Amino acid sequence: MIAAPNTRESAMLVLQRGSEAGLACPLERRTVTIGRNPDCDVVLNDRQVSRVHARITWHDDHYEVEDLGSKNGTHLNGREVAGPQALHDGDEIQIALVYKLAFVDAGATAPLIFEKPGPEGLRMEVATHQVRINAKLLEPPLSAQQYRLLELLVNHPGITTREEIVRAVWSDAAEIGVSEQSIDALVRRLRERLAELDPDHQYLVTMRGHGFRFENRQA
Repeated sequence: MIAAPNTRESAMLVLQRGSEAGLACPLERRTVTIGRNPDCDVVLNDRQVSRVHARITWHDDHYEVEDLGSKNGTHLNGREVAGPQALHDGDEIQIALVYKLAFVDAGATAPLIFEKPGPEGLRMEVATHQVRINAKLLEPPLSAQQYRLLELLVNHPGITTREEIVRAVWSDAAEIGVSEQSIDALVRRLRERLAELDPDHQYLVTMRGHGFRFENRQA
């Protein structure tokens, strides 16, 4: 292992968001890779993270972060990293907008405030048609009908009627008609899938005689 700075203790990355929030990763090499590949120095096991996503390199008197052509990008303090960017104590690195890493310079003594892991509720990723519940990816993905139903309920304030569900989910069959049993079966299957990651919360609420309502977890 090649040491980075030679006269001071190593800088580090501290994971602030994710299943292992609070984990510290000392930067003990001149080049540190971040990605999903088990061979990376910092392994972030999530499908949104590229196999080799980003790199942190020691340059004479400072570290730089660089995106390595990842699919979902690297951000530094909220801005996309388009080329090598110098790092300063307290900087925030986001990997694929899923993981958040704090950069702590060597010798820094300021306390860190970590995001406390806890219920985050349901989040839909439109670009990939993936669903996360409490920051965990729902796998396998929802079926096309299940995803369309969930998308409708999430984006519809108040109560969604059965007629609105038919138009959104079975658009080709809207004129022929869809049975209430088919709608109920789809809602039941979607509930079962969401309960795989969060069995203690009811995201789909039945409003008898009216339709259904989406109810996310409250922060």
